Order: sequence, then structure tokens, then C-alpha cells
Amino acid sequence: MIISDYFKLTDRQAQQFAALDALYRDWNSKINVISRKDIDNLYEHHVLHSLAIAKLLPFQPGSTILDVGTGGGFPGIPLAILFPECSFVLIDSIGKKIKVATEVAQALGLTNVVCKQERAEEEKQKFDFVVSRAVMPLPDLVKLVRKNISPKQRNAVPNGLVVLKGGELEAELRPFKEVEVTPCSQWFKGEWFESKYVIYLPL
Repeated sequence: MIISDYFKLTDRQAQQFAALDALYRDWNSKINVISRKDIDNLYEHHVLHSLAIAKLLPFQPGSTILDVGTGGGFPGIPLAILFPECSFVLIDSIGKKIKVATEVAQALGLTNVVCKQERAEEEKQKFDFVVSRAVMPLPDLVKLVRKNISPKQRNAVPNGLVVLKGGELEAELRPFKEVEVTPCSQWFKGEWFESKYVIYLPL
């Protein structure tokens, strides 16, 4: 499995990652959370892509992470498998997508994941980091989630926002002085990753 090419996994983590294929194929046949064409690329385009955040930021045990616009559970579920000692809250405004994320997390036995149907505006808790996968332009996302960043630090880098994005980013990054942009191709092989980036913004 491609994940173990890039990460050292425990037996339990390897089993959980291996189980994702059947789980997402089954749920995707009922509720379309991944495009039908793309389900064969689940591990590369969705799971490994989500884990680019882990390459940039190996969360310390006890860290709390909010995944905004999680869809069927990305990047939150792969990150929750990799960091069992961290707590994850996955939110999406679309109920059927949250149902998929909830069912997958339960099937994997992920006790460190809470899935909620809500909009980012409604989430009041504080977190060390907010993560997201290309849900909206960065300036809009920052406005929504700044309130959710905890002032208490427990990681080597300051708390903030970590977003997976692709394509042309110059315009949406322009308002931010401190933003860090890292190409996913720095860690992962393959043409698909050449236009994908991890954006980190301390908040």
C-alpha cells in the first residue's frame, strides 16, 4: 500500500488504512462523496494527499484539530488514523457527507474523531489547528476560523490554519505576509502531486 512507502505505520494503522478502500467504495455507491472516476485513485488523490499535512506538521500528542468542510472525511480521517493521540472534529454543512465520515470513522474504531453537521460559523470551540482541503478562498476561510484558534501552544510551530490546495494561488495568498507554501512533490512522487501544495498560515 502506497501509504507505508511514506509513513512508518503500526499494524493497527496499516489495517485501518487498508480498510478505507472497501469502506469508501461501499459508501460512495450510496452517497457520492468522491467522484466515480476518482475512487480508483483513493489512496493517492485523497488519503496520501491528506497526509501531506502530517509531513509538514507532525502533531504533538494531545493536539486538537478542526477539519472544515470535511466532505466524506478528508483530510480528517487519514490524519486521525496517523495521530491516534490527537483529537479531531470534522464538520461539514451537508448531512449526507457527514454521515459517510461518521460511519467510516466508526467502522475503523476511531475514538479520536467527532463528526458534526454544521457550518464553520457555528463552531465555537478552540483548536490548535484548523485543516481543510480546498473548500474556499483562503481569505474567506481565515475570516471564518480565526475565532477557533486556541491561544495555548503545544506544537513546535504556532497554531494556525493548514490547507491543501492546487493550481494558481498567488492572488489568494497575497493578503498574507507570514504564509508558507510547500509543494506536495517535496514528499510524494507522481505527476499528480506536482501542482498540489500545503499552505500553512499562523493565526
